[in-house]
Amino acid sequence: MKRPATPPLTIHPLTSERWPDLVRLFGERGACGGCWCMWWRLPRARWVGQKGLANQKAFRAVVEAGPPPGLLAYAGDEPVGWCALAPRTDYPRLETSRILKPVDDQPVWSVPCFFVARGCRRRGVNLALLKAAASYARSRGARMLEGYPSDPKPGYPEVFYYTGLTSAFRKAGFREVARRSPARPIMRRELRKRAPKRK
Repeated sequence: MKRPATPPLTIHPLTSERWPDLVRLFGERGACGGCWCMWWRLPRARWVGQKGLANQKAFRAVVEAGPPPGLLAYAGDEPVGWCALAPRTDYPRLETSRILKPVDDQPVWSVPCFFVARGCRRRGVNLALLKAAASYARSRGARMLEGYPSDPKPGYPEVFYYTGLTSAFRKAGFREVARRSPARPIMRRELRKRAPKRK
């Protein structure tokens, strides 16, 4: 069966003005289990203790403080996808992870999680977000972008691939640089400075 075509997308940084769109996309469950994109930002016990509304309030504070902590994808006026994006140091849980601990001492930006509306999954939204993330991180001075996708498992629910799939990262120009778990690589994309346009 042929997959539906990728909808025409526009992608924007998540600013406080766009907060209502994120709320609409995430819904009552806060994307997945009351996370509100705080999983990588908090110690596990604190994250569990404030699942739901408290995580929502915490993430709203992140958004309002700025800079934008990620990108929103829209199909027309409808928010259909999200990816978190920031310097790796903004995500303390990565530092304490046995599998995702730093590969080296290079300063990198991370794209640690995604959420795509049910009707738009498997339609290239993650890939579009990854490409936009590379451009945005480059514009903010980043020289390396890192992600932590999973290899697919038969029968595994799509929503739990919240770190993205390896195949999408490869299509977006990332390469594997470490693998401390059989199905969980660390992938990177070098962000080269764009050559100035000739006049």
